[in-house]
Amino acid sequence: MTARTRLSQAAVEERRQAVFQYVAEHGETRIDDLTRQFDVSLMTMHRDLDDLAGRHLLRKERGRAVAFPALTMETATRFRENSALAAKNALCAAVAGRIRPGSTVLMDDSTTLFPLVPRLAGLDQLHVVTNSVGLAQRLGSAPGVSVTLLGGTYRGDFNSCTGPSVTRALAQIRADLALMSAVAILEGRLFHPLNDYVEVKRAMLASAEQTLLLADHSKFGKTATYAYGTVADYGAVITDTATPDAELTAIHGLGVRVETVEPEEPSP
Repeated sequence: MTARTRLSQAAVEERRQAVFQYVAEHGETRIDDLTRQFDVSLMTMHRDLDDLAGRHLLRKERGRAVAFPALTMETATRFRENSALAAKNALCAAVAGRIRPGSTVLMDDSTTLFPLVPRLAGLDQLHVVTNSVGLAQRLGSAPGVSVTLLGGTYRGDFNSCTGPSVTRALAQIRADLALMSAVAILEGRLFHPLNDYVEVKRAMLASAEQTLLLADHSKFGKTATYAYGTVADYGAVITDTATPDAELTAIHGLGVRVETVEPEEPSP
């Protein structure tokens, strides 16, 4: 019997994300079934589930792995941060060269923008304005970047701030560029499950000279509670090659430029 090759940490994380997505899609799954689905030992699957449960990505119960409710899955940062990561890396790589030293950039609380942080570290005199605590923390150590964190009502699931204080502050700002994403997009229409965040996105759009929407393929073909405009509010949409053709056609039909990028493979 040939011993299995030891996987890299990146490959282990990729499998764990696949396990997480599988449980999320099925609601709950027997652990025995997961071992067969992913062709791993029972011990390995228990380690994977312990890790995912420790990050509050799912619940591990007696003999079962159980997903959190759908609304929580749509909104909480801990679920979104590692989803479609290869596509998010490619989206951020595509926009990094458009950010100029000395400019002011608005960034919303989308985890899509997290991979952009190391690409901004070498820029001088860059001013980032964001309502995302996570982005502010990540950018805080970049020597040439100053960060304004928009304070308001803190929402732990999003690890960001919202409310009238945020929108009033944005009304006093004029930015060179706004980089934003969306929770759900259907035929060019934009949706979000919480209205407070709709108001923040609208305020960011009104405060920027140029706007780009970065959205990976997983955001398309979905709706949420609140509709708040269309992709035509943005100068361009940047997505990845896995986005359905019907969704791209709808965006083109609104007269919006679309750029598609190939997702980056994870590092070994």
